[in-house]
Amino acid sequence: MHSLMVKKDFIASHFLIGGDWGNENKPHAHHYVLELILEGETLDHNNYLVDIVEVEAAMNELILGYKNRLLNDLEDFVGRNPSIELFSKILCTAMSGRIKDPRISALKAVLWENESAWAGYGIRRS
Repeated sequence: MHSLMVKKDFIASHFLIGGDWGNENKPHAHHYVLELILEGETLDHNNYLVDIVEVEAAMNELILGYKNRLLNDLEDFVGRNPSIELFSKILCTAMSGRIKDPRISALKAVLWENESAWAGYGIRRS
């Protein structure tokens, strides 16, 4: 199985809802790092699993919708706790829709909230 990882960073803000988490209940920013891991069995005629430039472009386009924004105000998060677990699922699902290459059998988004905390979500394609 071949794997390819592309990493991008961005800043966004959020505040947690549904519980008493002290300062986390107030708007604050994170310097997020998104790692997208793609897997597949075969390479193309260039010996690529997928073109990194295309993956970077898709990630940049997706991130623009979140960069320097308050996540709580965005449709994906209205009325939902904007945890890194939920955010990683949203990002992975969105990237799966953007990367159509049939050689990709699995995707995983790992979203770092800081140097010591991350959450991930994966999708296995049939």
